[in-house]
Amino acid sequence: MEIALREVHDSDLPVFYRQMNDPVALRMAAFTAPDPADRGAFDAQWAQLRSSSGVLPRTILADGDVVGSVAVYGEPGEREVTYWVDRAYWGRGIATAALRALLVEVPERPLYARAAADNAGSLRVLEKCGFRPAARARGFAQARGEEIDEIVLTLRE
Repeated sequence: MEIALREVHDSDLPVFYRQMNDPVALRMAAFTAPDPADRGAFDAQWAQLRSSSGVLPRTILADGDVVGSVAVYGEPGEREVTYWVDRAYWGRGIATAALRALLVEVPERPLYARAAADNAGSLRVLEKCGFRPAARARGFAQARGEEIDEIVLTLRE
């Protein structure tokens, strides 16, 4: 399977919206928008992401199909990565390949990432890409309606 990144197109947004409203994926991601079904808030967030000079959002393509998104955002020295892959494509190495491609585009270090402590798949992706656990924290997980543990990871090289 060929994995590629490209700039986000308007036509990607309905796909992202559908992906980000999968209840299983929402629970796994945990830290989500307060109301993922609010299409207006979703569109406003993506408009801001796409227009911000401090954000580099990319669409993930697998054999030419839109399967998710990956981005880096934040202030220099505090920038974080984030990604979302359609659940139908989990377990195929797509998130790892997409994050590795993004890390080539964004050579600055350090970079940070966060994942729910029980999200073994996401933690595995991050560690395969060189991120290392740096701290534990607790935060309110909108998708679960409760405070949960999260792992903060750092990529230094």
